[in-house]
Amino acid sequence: MQDETDKLVSVREHLGYQAPLVTATGGEIGELVRLAHELTIDELFGGPLADSGLDRDRLDEILVYCAERRCIDEKATCQGCKRRSQADGFAELKDFVRAHARIDIEDGSGAYVAGEGERVSSFATFDEFYRSWAGEEYWFWARRVLRKLRHGIRRAHIQGEAVAGEGETPAVLLIEPQLADNIGMVARAMANFGLDDLRLVAPRDGWPNERARIAASGANYIIDDAKSCPDLSEATGDLHYLCATTARQRDLRKPVLTPEQAVTEMARRIAEGQRCGILFGREASGLTTDEVAEADALVMIPVNGRFASLNLAQSVLILGYAWILARGNASLGRATTYERPREAGFHFGKDTPARREDLNGFLEQLENDLDAAEFFRPPERKTISVRAIRTMFQRMNATSHEVRTLRGMLKSLRRRREER
Repeated sequence: MQDETDKLVSVREHLGYQAPLVTATGGEIGELVRLAHELTIDELFGGPLADSGLDRDRLDEILVYCAERRCIDEKATCQGCKRRSQADGFAELKDFVRAHARIDIEDGSGAYVAGEGERVSSFATFDEFYRSWAGEEYWFWARRVLRKLRHGIRRAHIQGEAVAGEGETPAVLLIEPQLADNIGMVARAMANFGLDDLRLVAPRDGWPNERARIAASGANYIIDDAKSCPDLSEATGDLHYLCATTARQRDLRKPVLTPEQAVTEMARRIAEGQRCGILFGREASGLTTDEVAEADALVMIPVNGRFASLNLAQSVLILGYAWILARGNASLGRATTYERPREAGFHFGKDTPARREDLNGFLEQLENDLDAAEFFRPPERKTISVRAIRTMFQRMNATSHEVRTLRGMLKSLRRRREER
C-alpha cells in the first residue's frame, strides 16, 4: 500500500470540508489547475511551481486526477469548483446568496447582504459575481492543460485552442449546411469571438469533411469537436434556451431580440448553469417556420431592409461579436508571446509621459529661440502668442523621448545658425 507521504494528491480536511490537496504545495488541486490554465507551462514551472519539486510527469498525474474527477469517489471537492457549489446545495443563485451574511463587489457597484448565512464572499465586479457564483468546471480546465502539457501550445494561426469550458458559451447550430467551406468559415468566425460549441444538423456533404478543415484556417479544434446530428431534436436535447436567427418576419408569438439583447439573455442563463444555443438556417433558404417555432426567441440583425440576406458565416460573426462584447473579455487585436492584449486609449509603450519640468524646459528654450529670431511681432502680442504655443504643445501629451527629441532639434537649428 502506498504511503500517504508518497501520494501526489491526498484527501484531507481543508477549510471545513474534505478537499484533494497537492502534497508538494499543500494547496487544493483546483488552485493548481487554475494557475496551469492561466499560465504557460514554462511560466508555471518558473513561478508558482519553481520550488515545489514537481516535474511535468508528476504534474500530468495530478491533472489526470482532476480531469477524471476521481474526487467524486473520494467525496472531496475544491473551493471554486462547480462540484463544491453542488455539494453546498447551491442549485440556484438565490441559494448561494441565502447562505451569505455579506457579498461584496470590490469595484464599488454595491454590497449584497443576505443575512441568513454566515459566509462572506467578495468579487472584483458584479459581472464576475454573476458569472462565477456557481464555480468553475475545473475538470474541464484540467483536460485542456493536459493537452497543452502533452502536445505543446498550438499556435493560433495553425490550430488554435478553445477558450471556455463546456456549456460556458452558446452552442452554434447549423441546419442542413450545404457547403463544407461555409462550415469552415463559420468555425473561423466562432474562434474569433470565443465560441467553441459547433453542432451540425444533417450536413449535406456528410461529416467530417476535410474541406471544412481547410476553410477553418486554424480553427481546427472547433472542426474536430463539432457534433453532427441527424435532426434538430437531437442537436438541441441538452439545451435549456434556444434562439433562432431569421431575416423574415414570422407570424409567431415569440420575443424578437437584437443580437445584443439575445446574448445578454444567454449570458444571464449560462451564469445560472443553463445551456443555450443559436440556430442558423440553410445558406439558400434559411429556417422553416416549423424550425423557428422550436426556438424560445427570434434574433433579427439590423440590416438594410431592402437587402437583408446575410452570408452564413457573417451571421455567426455578428452574433459572436455581440457575445464577446457582452462578456467584456475581448482583446483588441491578437495576443501572443510578444504581444499583450490591448485596451482602448493612448499607449506609451516602453516610454513614459513627459514630466512638466521637462516640457517647461523645452517651451522656455523654444520661447528664447523665437525671441532671438524676432518672431514675436508686434511685441505687445507676445503674451498671447506664447500662451497659444504652450497650449499647443501641452495638448500633444508628449512622451519623455519626444520632448528630448524636440530639444535636440532646437539645439541643432541654433548650432547651424551660429555656424553661419
